Amino acid sequence: MNRQQAGFTLIELILVIAIIGILAATALPRYVNMQSQARAAKAQAIYGSVKSAAALARANCMVDLAGLTSPATCTATGGTTNMDGVAVEMVNQYPAATLGGIITAAQLNAGADGVTITVGNPTVIGINGGTSCSVSYAAATAGPSAPVITLDISAC
Repeated sequence: MNRQQAGFTLIELILVIAIIGILAATALPRYVNMQSQARAAKAQAIYGSVKSAAALARANCMVDLAGLTSPATCTATGGTTNMDGVAVEMVNQYPAATLGGIITAAQLNAGADGVTITVGNPTVIGINGGTSCSVSYAAATAGPSAPVITLDISAC
């Protein structure tokens, strides 16, 4: 009686496992690099959002100061401005470095956006997963001079 064997030999199985190991070893560093690039892109997007929100809030405040809205709530040194029905805290005609200021103007949400927000002057918006991957916003000083918005993607 001749029996035909079906299946893989031990050598074939070892060879397939070795090939899968080599593929995994080359793909893993690329995957890690993609995560870093994604965090950097997210930080750049938030940086753009914060810059745009500051400019829009300033423009809205300038409309208040020109007397085109009634009642005017934004003053040369403080107050609030109305952005889409939400009051945004202002300092020197730009959003304040607070939750009610730039964070509200940029419509950021720590939980939904995957960021850590540390309020102060500057307010720092850290990208979760990166050691030094953040956007900082320092409120405008008297003048009005523009707020200082910086992007750090050195270790995303």
